[in-house]
Amino acid sequence: MNLPVLAANAVSLPPVGMVAPFVILLLCIALMPLFAGHFWEHHYPKVAVGLGLVTACYYAFACADWHALHHAAHEYVSFMALVGSLFVISGGINIRVKGEATPAINTLFLLIGAVLANLIGTTGASMLLVRPWIKMNKYRITGFHIVFFIFIVSNVGGALTPIGDPPLFLGFLRGVPFFWTLEHCWPAWALAVALLLAVFFVFDYKNFHRAPKEVREIETAHETWYFRGLMNVVWLLLVLGAVLLPKSVQETTLGGVLSVPAMIMIAAAVISYFTTKAEVHEANDFNFGPVKEVGFLFVGIFLTMIPALQLLQSGGVSGVESPLSYYFATGALSAFLDNAPTYLAFLAASMGQDGASLDVPADVAAYALKHGAELLAISLGAVFFGAGSYIGNGPNFMVKAIADRSKVHTPGFLSYLALFSIPVLLPVLIVVGWVFLK
Repeated sequence: MNLPVLAANAVSLPPVGMVAPFVILLLCIALMPLFAGHFWEHHYPKVAVGLGLVTACYYAFACADWHALHHAAHEYVSFMALVGSLFVISGGINIRVKGEATPAINTLFLLIGAVLANLIGTTGASMLLVRPWIKMNKYRITGFHIVFFIFIVSNVGGALTPIGDPPLFLGFLRGVPFFWTLEHCWPAWALAVALLLAVFFVFDYKNFHRAPKEVREIETAHETWYFRGLMNVVWLLLVLGAVLLPKSVQETTLGGVLSVPAMIMIAAAVISYFTTKAEVHEANDFNFGPVKEVGFLFVGIFLTMIPALQLLQSGGVSGVESPLSYYFATGALSAFLDNAPTYLAFLAASMGQDGASLDVPADVAAYALKHGAELLAISLGAVFFGAGSYIGNGPNFMVKAIADRSKVHTPGFLSYLALFSIPVLLPVLIVVGWVFLK
């Protein structure tokens, strides 16, 4: 997913009004489930695709700018190939956790997920662990269990390696050294994960002691360690290998849209699906509903956000100069735009102030050495604030969709913001930014 270099000529930029479809789509995602739930459940694909087509028609017929649409199609296919393949493959691995899900066990589970996110990506870790997470807490699971899983496993945990989260991987492809993120991000990662785990432990301790001991013992007494479908680990490794193919191979595409890595991921998912035993899929309650929902919503998001990203990058980062301001500016948009192109937009704008180009790997490597504080701020802002809403990062919506289909009561879009993102996540991220970027 590579953001195109945008012309500086203001004439080529879309009018501000073209951001309206994106804003309308965000409002629909936030409000329709509350006020028109039945309509939204049955017609969200038409709304998302319809708004995306408004933007597509503008670029195709008013601007004759097929490059922007072509690039958006490539981005979307690459995104869905990665997210979809990890969803299918992880759906063929059935994990059960032994014993009672105490607050301490739950906290350790999330910590393991945060570490694992750096090895198989936030999407891979989320899809692999969310089902056992729901099952091990089934007798007392609430919305905050899902939200903190999204905070820690689906987002903040993946800040240590380029594999961890798409923004960091794009930075690596552009020239940021592979181990730069581990070397520079680990102190902030450690503090953010520790603070979130501490808050979670307090929440979970209160929740745990509300349930009668007899119920806890009955519900968990029969659970044992159990792993099925481990052959899918091979296909999972194949997907990760595709992510790490050389840049020259990454850029080889079919029709400029379907890349070689995407083809490998799709093939791995197809093989996994047809070779996994039916009883494993049944044990996981596996179905394509969550990935279908993400697919329709994000086709609208990827199209409607084109004008927003172009206006952002062309306008530079006026008034954003310090590392802390880069952190919050990148974070504010990463919470509601896909955090990967937002990362590239701010990185390109920051490098442009020095006359450097995001398309020149040597320039990116030099920028990492000279402006490490700014790069750290942009990296942390994109990864950490991706947890700010359900649409900030790919795994977020999928985790929610899986939880919803497992009959877990999850907060809606606005409740997520009002009850968790703003009062819980934001203060933690403010502290982290203040400590490491001021």
